[in-house]
Parts: sequence; structure tokens; C-alpha cells
Amino acid sequence: MTDEKMNLRALVEKTPDADLLREMISFAAQRLRELEVEDLTGAGYGEKSPGRLIQRNGYRERDWETRAGTVELRIPKLRKGSYFPGFLEPRRMAEKALTAVVQEAYVQGISTRSVDDLVQAMGMSGISKSQVSRLCAEIDEKVKAFLNRPIEGDWPYLWIDATYVKVRQNGRIVSVAVIIAVGVNSDGRREILGMDIGPSEAETFWTAFLRKLARRGLRGVKLVISDAHEGIKAAVAKVLHATWQRCRVHFMRNALAYAGKSGRRVVSAFIATAFAQDDAEAAKGQWRRVADQLRPKLCKLASFLDEAEADVLAYMTFPAAHRAKLHSTNPLERVNGEIKRRTEVVGIFPNEDAIVRLVGAILLEQNDEWAVQRARYMTLETIAPLSDDHSVSFPALAG
Repeated sequence: MTDEKMNLRALVEKTPDADLLREMISFAAQRLRELEVEDLTGAGYGEKSPGRLIQRNGYRERDWETRAGTVELRIPKLRKGSYFPGFLEPRRMAEKALTAVVQEAYVQGISTRSVDDLVQAMGMSGISKSQVSRLCAEIDEKVKAFLNRPIEGDWPYLWIDATYVKVRQNGRIVSVAVIIAVGVNSDGRREILGMDIGPSEAETFWTAFLRKLARRGLRGVKLVISDAHEGIKAAVAKVLHATWQRCRVHFMRNALAYAGKSGRRVVSAFIATAFAQDDAEAAKGQWRRVADQLRPKLCKLASFLDEAEADVLAYMTFPAAHRAKLHSTNPLERVNGEIKRRTEVVGIFPNEDAIVRLVGAILLEQNDEWAVQRARYMTLETIAPLSDDHSVSFPALAG
């Protein structure tokens, strides 16, 4: 069935009836448009009626790509307000933000050939500052409301991570950190809780970021998962008083650097035996046995394991049903991947507002997708005992 749908356009275009089919689609689309516009204006085309609410104002041309080929549409314009056909999908918020960023770079005179090509690919021409300002204001308002919304309830788990993008500052191109926080609440629902931009991942920046989340209402955090960074670790202890989990994936990459190219596979399997244990005590015992067996030949690796034990195994003190999602920042990887994909199109941002506009819009879309998913990220039965309203608690390992 999928192949039939995919090949429909090619099949139709090879038949003598291709033009007829496109004409039929065009006719049906025109009737739908007219019905929708009649509802908005209160009268039919050319009809003189005391019930008319809005006057028409001509048409604008638009190509509609269908499986039968390109259909030319004439979309009615109104003297007040706007009209967009309900059967066409409006441009997504993140795509509008990307357009706004490119436009802003173009208007400020810092466009490159790649930006010019992108502008043409998007079908944009005659860009004006007023158009940019209106589009940016619309997006900024929605993104600001999303990023500053109150955070309600308990959030037992928090993942935080940073990705880097390039921006122009005072005539120079610099790299800045875009920080993202994702949490799971006591209902097992996942949300993007915030983002911020800073020159580096210093402790002061992480502390300010977490305090901002706390002021918005973040509470009940039991475990914070992130990459290994002393600034994050210190900020988590200072602001949230929560257990810190060092990302297991990043840890393994660092650990294998001590093993040598030929020994990485064996060492990886050896360390993994600790992760396969059923509870925290068994995991710690196996971890120490692995370190002691490696010590004679790989002393530096054994010392590295000694130092990292508490932070890498912190997730083992939490419910077994959650551990696959707690031991690393992998739940954030898909979000970061989408951010990278969109930001690489821009290349160099004209300013930090443009970063917030585009990344914020991407995060808003992702959050909306999670909100409409019927299944919880974690089941209510397994996460409920972590709430501060319950007497059940899980011991925290020293951070």
C-alpha cells in the first residue's frame, strides 16, 4: 500500500488523464476555499448582503504540491484579518523561526552565498525590515511565554545538557553554550522546562540557570542527569540538593581512552557487568571487583573507576523500571539532534535573540508533541513513590 501511494504521482503523470486529475483537484480545492471564505465574510463572492462582515481584497497565487503534480491555487485575500485554507498545513513554528533568523541575517547585511541560496530555496524575495519585525515579534512572544511559564508540581528527574552554536558578538564570531533542561513530573509526563545561553559551562552559569528554574517553581528533584562537569555537579548540590548522575555513555567513552585500542572491547564488556546487576549494592560490589582486576595492568583506568563509582552508579538507587532512561542523557539526544540540524542551516547567528527564537521554537514544538502523546514517559505506578507527598524514599549516593 505504501509503495502504491509513493508511486501514485509518477503513475498519474504518465497517463493522458494527468491534467484532468489536476483540474479536478483544483476545482475541489476552489470550492472548499469559497465555502470557508463565505463563512468568514458572511456572504458569497460578489453577493450584496447586509450580513457581510468582511470585504474581499483580491487573490494571491500559491503552488500546491500534490501526488498528482503541482496545482496552482488562488487564495482569497481579505481587507481585515487573513485567510489560510484549512486543507493546507500552516508553516510550523520552528520553520517560521528559521525563516525569521535567515531574514534577519539577510537584512543586517551579513548574509553569505549559502544564506542567499537558502532565501531563494524558501521562495523569499523582497525582504523588508518591517516583515522581519512582524514575524520575529509573533514568534518571540510565543517562545517567551513558553520559556517563562510557571513550573508546577514535583519533578523527580531532570536531564540537563548543552550544545554549542556560533554567533556574532562585537564583530567577532564566538561559540556559545545553549543549555536545555528536560524533566519528568510525578505524573510520569515529560516536558522541556527551560533553556538559556551562556559563554561557557562555568559553575556560575549553571547555578544561575538552575536558580531561574527554581524561581519558576521547579521542586521535588531527586536526580539530575548530565555529562561530567564540575560546574554542573556543584550547581546541582547548591541549588537543588539532589543526587547527581554522571552520564554513563560519556563516562564509557572517557574510560575506554585508558584501555588502548586493542583492549576497548574487553574492558567495555567487563565494566558492563556492573551495570547488569539488580541493585545498587550488587552493582557497587561488582564495580570494585572490576577495578581491582584491572589495577595491575591498567592502573590509571582502575583509579578512574574508583573516582567515578558513586556518580556513575547513582541511578541504581532508583526504581528498576526507570534505570534505562536515567543512566545517561540519551533522552535529550533526539532534541539536541534536531537543534543541531536546524542551527547548522543558519551557520552563524546574527545575535543571541535569533538563537533563542529558533531553538525556543524547536523546543516549543517538541514539547507540544510530547503533550499529545497518550502514553506517559514513565508509568504513574512506578513514579508515584518518588513524590515528596509519599513516605517512600530512595537513598542518595554522595555526589
